[in-house]
Parts: sequence; C-alpha cells; structure tokens
Amino acid sequence: MKKRTSILSALLCLAMVFSLLAGCQPKEGQPDGSKSNPPAVSGSQSQPDNQGKTLRFAALSGPTGMGAAWLMKNGAEELGLGDGFHTEIMADNAAIKDALISGSVDVASVATNLAATLSAKTEGSIQVLAVNTLGVLQILEKGDSVHSIADLKGKTLYAFGQGANPEYVLNYLLTKNGVNPADVDIQWMPAQEVTAKMTSSESAICMLPVPAATALTMKDQGVRLAVSVNDAWEELGETSLPQGCIVVRTDFAKENPELVEAFLTKYEESIQFMSDEANHEEAAKLVAELAIAPNDKVAAQALPHSALTFVKGGEMKEMLENYFAILFEADPASIGGAMPYDSFYYGVG
Repeated sequence: MKKRTSILSALLCLAMVFSLLAGCQPKEGQPDGSKSNPPAVSGSQSQPDNQGKTLRFAALSGPTGMGAAWLMKNGAEELGLGDGFHTEIMADNAAIKDALISGSVDVASVATNLAATLSAKTEGSIQVLAVNTLGVLQILEKGDSVHSIADLKGKTLYAFGQGANPEYVLNYLLTKNGVNPADVDIQWMPAQEVTAKMTSSESAICMLPVPAATALTMKDQGVRLAVSVNDAWEELGETSLPQGCIVVRTDFAKENPELVEAFLTKYEESIQFMSDEANHEEAAKLVAELAIAPNDKVAAQALPHSALTFVKGGEMKEMLENYFAILFEADPASIGGAMPYDSFYYGVG
C-alpha cells in the first residue's frame, strides 16, 4: 500500500512540474515571452500608390535644381510612380518655358519672375507650388575696384540671366544705389561665356549665380567675391529675395490633386536632405551625377551657399507678392505686365 502511494505521489509531482514548465513557455507570436510592441512606422515607409500615373519634372541647371536632386534620384519609388516618373535637367528658363507651354512637362523649377510672366501670358495655365531658392547671385571681380553696387558705375559687367530675375534685380539695385543701369556696360551672355571672359581677362567683373560662381572662384583663384547680391538686397531693407520656385500646369494639378500633394511632401523632404550637413557628401555627389554642377567638388563648395528653402501656402504668397510688387514698380514687363491673381498661388484662398 505504501509502495502504491509513493508511485501516485511521484506521478502527481511530475504532473505539476510539466504544468509549471508549460506555463513558462512563450505564447505564439512572442518568441521571448515578453509583451509585444507595434513597430514604429514613419511617414517615409508608407509609400503612395500612383502606378499608372505619369509626372514629368524638369529642373533648371543651377541652384533652383539643386534642392530637387534627392527627389530626382528617388522619386519613382518615393512617389509610387514606377516608370511613370520622368525627370530632365534643362539649361535655361526658355527651354522649361517652352516645355510647360507645350505640355511636355508637368512640374518644373523656374525663376520666380518667369513663373509670373508665364502665368500671365497663358491666362493662368501655370500655378506656383512653392518657393525653393532664395538669393544666390554674386558679383565677382578679378581685381579690387568693386566693393558695393554703386562701384559698378562706368564699369563693364559680364552677366548671366537676361530677361529673368538677375536682370531685374540688378537694375533695381543699381537704381536704388544711385546708378542709372545705362551707366553700366552690362553684357549678357550664357554662364559658360561669362566664365570664359573672366578666366581670359587680367581684370574683369561679372555676375553669376551659385554654383557657377563657385566653380569660377575654384577655377581661377584671382577671382574674388566683390558683392553678395542678396546682402545688397537686404541692406535696402527689403524682404527675402525669392529667386526660384516650383510651378505646375494648372490642368495637371486639377486632374491629379493627390499626386501634386505627394510631390510637394517629397520635394520638401528632398530640400531637407540636400540641406542637411550630415548628408553633405552624398548630396554633392547627387548634384554632380545629375549635371546640376560640374563635379562633386564644386557641388560640395556650392551647396552651403545655395539658399535652398521650401515655402508654400500663405507664407509663399506673401513673400512673392512683396517681391513682385518691387519688380512691377521697376518694370511691369518683368512679371508679365500685372500682379498675378490669387489663383496663381496653389493651395491659397
């Protein structure tokens, strides 16, 4: 009887042990038996699905295109467009203007005054999405005779940007500094020709935007920064100098509102990436790879001076209206003959 009781007790003990062991096993879905936490999901991990749609984007070579480099490289995936995302770097405003008018480009980075002029000439077929570049113009000299805008009187100036912001900003600054633009021999030519004139001369003065200005000072160490146009602008007590912006064809925006909003979100992320010092080396390589700057060394030097920004909505409207009012006062033709309507400003009103 005692033997039978001992066996029964042993069996009960074993059962209790197995029960305890079973209770210690992790539940299904919790390998370590700890409480599970949902994974953190960032906005960039959730990609929009725009398969079957097409977005054609053109960036102007130079500062107005620099902020878009990350997006141009990654936009197909980031926007969920796959093969429907097409990008192109264009050499001048005229090429992008023709592409927007013909409809071969949907979204583009252009000079701000060109955006206003184009909208006026096409009866509102173009809207501005955001300001993407502030003042990047520089007066450079091979010599030491120019230290202010007023010092340009009676001089020859090789300059890039006729018919766009550079021409109107320069004329405004000359006038406000007591110099008649006619008293300066301004010779307008492509940036490459300006660079050639400077490097082949013993003494010369020019106006170029970053990164072309950066490339010139790196190529010819005899060339110095004489005047920052942006500084000269601010010395007059003016507001920001918005030189570049992103525009969209109005019809495209109406037909693809969600895609346009997604593009704006990713464009802002692109500006942030290209501006972040932690990404400086990679950003410079992207700019060079896309031929926005001659090489990564020039891009690396130019990026900190490229005045990249992202301003949309009401703040964008106020910034541009202040700037356009100045241009209109100086020369109404510079913005198409009249101040833009409220409908020009995407997402406002």
